[in-house]
Amino acid sequence: MGEMLEYDRGIAYILMQSGMHCVGCPSSIHESLEEACAVHGLNTDSVLNSIQEYLLSRAG
Repeated sequence: MGEMLEYDRGIAYILMQSGMHCVGCPSSIHESLEEACAVHGLNTDSVLNSIQEYLLSRAG
């Protein structure tokens, strides 16, 4: 999670929209996306697709 947020802070918005409201929590920084999704009962593939769509929109 920490590496994703360092790469692009805009990913935090995508995560919060998905239901992950503890993006700033110190323990979340060391979790993988899969671990964070499991804690929040979210579908990892769905969240990852949203992140990828966001990044593609920024690239073009």
